[in-house]
Amino acid sequence: MEKTFKITTPEGLHARPTALLVSAVTGFKAEVELIYKEKSVNLKSIMGVMSQGILPGGVVTISANGVDADKLMETVTEVIITKGIGEEC
Repeated sequence: MEKTFKITTPEGLHARPTALLVSAVTGFKAEVELIYKEKSVNLKSIMGVMSQGILPGGVVTISANGVDADKLMETVTEVIITKGIGEEC
């Protein structure tokens, strides 16, 4: 399962929104990755996500596989939209 989002925060995906996303997915069993400019990192790794250098307007794909992937994607979507991190494409 995967979804695409456009990052809308003025600073891009910096420390605060990254921490919100990582903490939102850490408790899930599913594997989850964030893909930006054809480079994939584990969304459960704050350093991995920060290393992407995602700028405002950047388009990311989040992919999840596992028993609770559906719930994980619902949570990610909710966090991204309600916290003003981005919008679904």
